[in-house]
Amino acid sequence: MAITIHDMISRGVLLVVCSLALAGCKKPRPGHVLDEARSVRRTPASFSAADEDYFHDMDGGIALTGEEIKGRNTWNVWSAGNDRFWDEISMLSKGNLDFLKTVSSHPKLKFSRDNRWSYLGLVNEPCFERATGPDPERFGLWLDKRRADCPPDPFENEEKYPGVVIGARGKTVPVGSFYGYATGIVGMRLFPNPKFDEAAAAKWDPVRYYEDPSYYYSKDLVKPYRIGMACAFCHVGPSPTNPPVDPENPSWENLSSTVGAQYFWWDRIFTWDADPTSFPYQVFHASRPGSLDTSLVSTDYITNPRTMNAIYGLGSRLRHAKRWGMETLGGGELNNKQFNDFFKGGPLTQFFKAPSTAWAPRVLKDGADSVGALGSLNRVYLNIGEFSEEWLLHFNALVGGKPTSPIEIAVARKNSTYWEATENQTPDTALFFLKSSTPHKLKDAPGGAGYLTADTAKLTRGKEVFAERCARCHSSKVPAKVPGLDPDGCAGPGYLTCFERYWEWTKTDEFKREMREIVLKEDFLEDNFMSNDLRIPVTLLETNACSPLATNALAGDIWEDFSSHSYKSLPPVGTITVHDPITGEPHPYKMPGGGRGYTRVPSLISVWSTAPFLLNNTVGKFNPSPSVEARMQSFEDAIEKMLWPERREKDPVLGGKVPGIIDRTTDRSYLRVPAGFLPDHLRPLLSPLQRIAPWLVGDAGIEIGPIPKGTPVNLLANLALKSRSPDLAERLAHDKKLLAVLLRIKHDLDSLPRGASDEEARKVFADLAAPLLELSQCPDFVVNRGHYFGTSYFAQEPGLSDDDKRALIEFLKTF
Repeated sequence: MAITIHDMISRGVLLVVCSLALAGCKKPRPGHVLDEARSVRRTPASFSAADEDYFHDMDGGIALTGEEIKGRNTWNVWSAGNDRFWDEISMLSKGNLDFLKTVSSHPKLKFSRDNRWSYLGLVNEPCFERATGPDPERFGLWLDKRRADCPPDPFENEEKYPGVVIGARGKTVPVGSFYGYATGIVGMRLFPNPKFDEAAAAKWDPVRYYEDPSYYYSKDLVKPYRIGMACAFCHVGPSPTNPPVDPENPSWENLSSTVGAQYFWWDRIFTWDADPTSFPYQVFHASRPGSLDTSLVSTDYITNPRTMNAIYGLGSRLRHAKRWGMETLGGGELNNKQFNDFFKGGPLTQFFKAPSTAWAPRVLKDGADSVGALGSLNRVYLNIGEFSEEWLLHFNALVGGKPTSPIEIAVARKNSTYWEATENQTPDTALFFLKSSTPHKLKDAPGGAGYLTADTAKLTRGKEVFAERCARCHSSKVPAKVPGLDPDGCAGPGYLTCFERYWEWTKTDEFKREMREIVLKEDFLEDNFMSNDLRIPVTLLETNACSPLATNALAGDIWEDFSSHSYKSLPPVGTITVHDPITGEPHPYKMPGGGRGYTRVPSLISVWSTAPFLLNNTVGKFNPSPSVEARMQSFEDAIEKMLWPERREKDPVLGGKVPGIIDRTTDRSYLRVPAGFLPDHLRPLLSPLQRIAPWLVGDAGIEIGPIPKGTPVNLLANLALKSRSPDLAERLAHDKKLLAVLLRIKHDLDSLPRGASDEEARKVFADLAAPLLELSQCPDFVVNRGHYFGTSYFAQEPGLSDDDKRALIEFLKTF
């Protein structure tokens, strides 16, 4: 039926009337919402940590106490109510992320249990088998089935671990356990969806869910289950010293809780259809296996994939924190729980002194997590979706473009039962890590001894080289008196002065002599974190600056309560050189301060098993096999490229004009943003009809493209959709510039002739590079540069000889 102008006007009047009627309705406000558990009056004590030693074969079969068993269970199966969050993100992403599909084995999907490891890099849970058809007991879904010869999952016991009774639970869907059901993927748990009421059940069609895009991409789709994510999802992986023969079918004894998801393909997980013509897929594709951008949801407008942290040497790390890890806390930072809140005596009580001093490991790559070990653990649960009722009110998820505000610990403690339950459980998780985070030694791996040298002279020389060039960053055993850092470490506004004094001392004969004595001792590797956990200025490190430019932990941003006052008052590091991604021309870039500009030193424990290298896995070949042979192939390729940087991958477009590779789109793609996701200051990008009568044209939004193959991904992905300036005039000017450049991009691309070539589209981006770079949150595009220590690329010291590099590599294999 044709729609007349009169109809449009009538609907417009009706829309205005409806808007006025709804004006008095209150929208959820930060600080005034409850999580699902608190809303039905569940207490933190009602979420007691599971005590079954179900994972006893993991982690080398290590013997654990009752508290440590609970700590491992929390790590592996506790999702803290974040199944609500991932269901929300599935809707906000318009179905591009759909974990219910991720756990499925439907024949229409690109993946199933049979290739889950090789395609997604996810760990198949032992004791399951692939679905061969729809399960009538699971609403027709193709979900893994527990094998009949295996014991039941104790965490599914809803009498012992009763789920949260809310919405449709107990009516059209079961209530279940607060740990959910096992899915067949380690770290993913299946929860009945409280929104799956009778109306949703009537509309549910499992065939269309797998086969009909118009159905499974519908914003009105309500699925019978939600997926919760435990920390194990990103941290459990194959044991380096006892890898599975078939990585698609591991046993529990082949798995480690602490090695990190080194083989995880984030692009294929976050966009289950992996459509290369989608620009968001191209952004996710910039994350190499084993890395992801942890600020993806609460976006900071920086594509910043970082490796999954392996958790090694927590005991030695904490002891070193007591020497150099002093941080000053203030404001909401003081609301973080400390070990003293749970332990009345013993060594763990020495890491906080009232009123405001903490001795903390720096956990995130930029050294921002600095409020204490428990604060770092508890923040992780928020970042994977705990208390999403509150968290999602503080930013515009995935897209950004609206101001971000801090999520307050005080509010979480007041309004979230899940938060309080997590706070109660993570001390046991810390105890588990203290017991289990021991090194995986190459000598203990199958065939590992064959990769180790028997040449004692060469190994001794490798130790000496390490002492003189590497130990100043990569050892927690250092001389007794260190200029610039002893007796209490250094943090805050004077940090750079302290660090530079220390760095200069490490070039002296005195330091090298003392360090050689330490490294040559037989027990050097014992109880050594193989890092000093210092924050290294990017001006010295010369690696890609996007991680040090992260903003989420700055004052006024989402993680304000989880970074110390000392971190927020760090001085600017100075000026770095960045390169134009179109021409390769170098430009100076002044790094901002307030905490930005640094990278904390990673541990080299078990470095033989953790290649590729650098914080984004960009140096070295990735091998999808977790075997010892494959790990050593990756290690040898990566370590040679670290020590001979001229062998690193070069950019296919600019070649030697830039010092490495730039992440580029692999296919012609399009950026599509639904109208409802656009920030107010970008709504002029919509057509007049979309702005005036959205009810008529739907939520089609905007499409920018074609974005030609070979476009630098971060030219668009790092575009700051909102200014951080406190000055209103500067923010308005930023918004005006942003809108102008986006309107021009859209106009120029829309003006291309039908069937235009990539070369024609490339000219549009070349002409707009300057204004795009002016608005970039991180204008550093070369991802595999830096860490040139010991090479001729490092200006401060002569490079090592080839023989010394080879000797150093032999010593590194023993870590």
